Parts: sequence; C-alpha cells; structure tokens
Amino acid sequence: MSEVVRYARVSNSGQSLEIQQDKLKAFGCTRIFAEKRSGRQTDTRPELQACLRFLRDRDTLVISRLDRMARSIFDLSKIADLLKKKGVALKVLDQAIDTSTSEGMLMFSLLAAFAQFENDIRTERQNDGIAKARQKGVAFGRKRALTPEQCRWIRALREGEKFSAPPN
Repeated sequence: MSEVVRYARVSNSGQSLEIQQDKLKAFGCTRIFAEKRSGRQTDTRPELQACLRFLRDRDTLVISRLDRMARSIFDLSKIADLLKKKGVALKVLDQAIDTSTSEGMLMFSLLAAFAQFENDIRTERQNDGIAKARQKGVAFGRKRALTPEQCRWIRALREGEKFSAPPN
C-alpha cells in the first residue's frame, strides 16, 4: 500500500510550521516529518533524511513549496534522483508540481533553476553589503581577546627574546 508522506520545514525555532502543516493535512498525508532547521544543507537535516529513508515505491512526498526541501539545484537534483530511483512521486502544493507527469518534471526543473538563481543573487547582495561595510571600517567576527598593547608585548617577546608558545 502506498503512502502520502509530508515534509515541512522552517528555518529557525522562532518560525511556525503551522501554515505548512495545515496545507499538507488538507492534502491527506498519512505520515509527517517536520523540523526547524536551516535549508542550506540537506544532509544536516535529520527529519528530511528520515523522510527520504522512509519513502517506498509508489509513495508520494508532498511539500508546500520547493524551497522547503532544498535551496540549491545540486541538492534538489540529488533528492529528485533518489525519489526517481525509489519510484516516489513529488507533489509541491504551492507551485502545482507533480513529478509523476512530464509537465511536472519540467516545472520542477525550471523552478529549481530559478531557486538556485535567487539564492546566488541573495549571496551576491550579501557579499556586496559585507564588502561595503568593511570599506566603512565595520569589524566582523568576535571581539579581540587581547588589547593592542598586549599584542605588541607578545610580538616583542616573540621577536626580541625568541620567546614562543609551547607546542601542543
């Protein structure tokens, strides 16, 4: 007997899974996998991995939106290949994708490409913002543990007196 399995994800603990879960419940899903984790890497999401292991031939995996499953074409392709090998159909509710049809596979591929493009654009904007902030003297990372005076003193010990830290 085939199952209709759902997977829901939000990026952080402050967000709610409720909207996605309501849509997926209305579709008639019999098994639920949900988590609050970043979507960057698929292999660091235990519920997604459990979901993918659970799926069997003729099952259907239902998600609300494509970006809930993966953020890159590489990850989406890996998942799509796995689902195809297992004989599992993918339905994406908000984007009306059904990979059990040729048209659905085409839409899946196109939207995956657009999702990757959007992610690349977001990364470029973020890198531009970081570069601009650095030009303005904004410091990134944690605060220094040592004062400039302590750094000069350590440098003088290392250079002048051939003092160094003991090896680990």
